[in-house]
Amino acid sequence: MNAPIVFAQAVGPSNQAELIYIWNQATSEGKAIILCLVIFSIMAWSVMITKALQMRRARKLNQYFTAEFSTQKHVLDMFDRRIQAEGCPFFVVYQAGSVELDARLKADAGEGRKSQVSLKSLEHVKRRLENAVAQESLKLESGLILLAIAVSGAPFLGLLGTVWGVMSTFGHVAQQGSATLSTMAPGVAAALSTTVAGLLVAIPSMFGYNWLVHTLRTLTVGLDNFAQELVSKMETEYLSDE
Repeated sequence: MNAPIVFAQAVGPSNQAELIYIWNQATSEGKAIILCLVIFSIMAWSVMITKALQMRRARKLNQYFTAEFSTQKHVLDMFDRRIQAEGCPFFVVYQAGSVELDARLKADAGEGRKSQVSLKSLEHVKRRLENAVAQESLKLESGLILLAIAVSGAPFLGLLGTVWGVMSTFGHVAQQGSATLSTMAPGVAAALSTTVAGLLVAIPSMFGYNWLVHTLRTLTVGLDNFAQELVSKMETEYLSDE
């Protein structure tokens, strides 16, 4: 009846001692690589959490802004009301386009606005919107390069530690002149631990990177579609027929 309990108590300390033993058997180069991988892991998880929260917030704010924008009778109504929505990509694009359109409508017209603008003026507004979309996409994308580095670099860094550790083990065995299991196993196990550490960094980073890239693509397409819709409404309301 008490055998499973005794077995569990024996396995727990054994596993803990095993990891400590492998760490103690690792070379200084292997330990340095593992510490680098730990730093990579902390950075990767920080980026994944930060970007996930940023994109989630951007998506929600875009939904709120779209709901408000769809109720406006005129394209510049929200701009005239001085509505602010910090952190909302749609608002940044809308604000940039509205500022440019407002400047074109007030050009050579004193303090008031003209009722229409030329096609050339509207082209300037389109370019301003495209620039705003590009800038917002870059903001959302910033930091993902660290995940890409973790995905592609961590396994190779771990493999480097393994190859180095195996090479050091075989060199030590050659110097001793005896190739027994007790002399080779600790060094090989410690060498393989760097590959395990590399995979533990790369695998979560890969899943996180793919999910973030998909979410980024969705947000970018949404920005493009909103910019096109905004331009269409500006053309309908302010483009001159001449």
